[in-house]
Amino acid sequence: MSDHTSEKALLRRTLLDARKQLSDDELRTASLALADRALALPELAAAGTVAAYISVGREPGTRALVHALYARGVRVLLPVLLADNDLDWAPYAGPEHLVPAGRGLLEPDGERLGPDAVTGADAVLLPGLAVDARGMRLGRGGGSYDRVLARIEASGHAPALVVLLYANEVVARVPEEPHDHPVQAVVTPRGVTRFSA
Repeated sequence: MSDHTSEKALLRRTLLDARKQLSDDELRTASLALADRALALPELAAAGTVAAYISVGREPGTRALVHALYARGVRVLLPVLLADNDLDWAPYAGPEHLVPAGRGLLEPDGERLGPDAVTGADAVLLPGLAVDARGMRLGRGGGSYDRVLARIEASGHAPALVVLLYANEVVARVPEEPHDHPVQAVVTPRGVTRFSA
């Protein structure tokens, strides 16, 4: 295990432990505040298509945000986890069209659009565990979104990349590896931080 890998594992454990300490009330309050902050982003206000995700467990809540985007007429794409940890995409058609999937995830029950569908999004909302002052994102370690970001970069398209976190998850520095990609902004229940390219 490399130094970066072990540093990432330790930071992931610390952040996941902090999420476990949040009460249900804190989670609900954070979810609503996160939706308000994110919906005010110019990148989302002008977007025709947004790639998002349905939060699970103790992740910062995204359901209110996803539904509000959909209600605005935005085409929302949600990930569908494939057997190799890559992501396919399907359009969101309302909460009644979400079905349970592996690993506790909820996925749309509609047409699968293929892994490249994300490259046409105007904005991509990313899950994560932390982001640092340079905009480097720390994910859960499964590599799914590393593939998504590499696919977007290879396409030549440059959507807004926004990570959704709790305020304490904006940290001074996360361990970085060559495959890691920076984001343009982080939204927390307390506000928005932008990063220069």
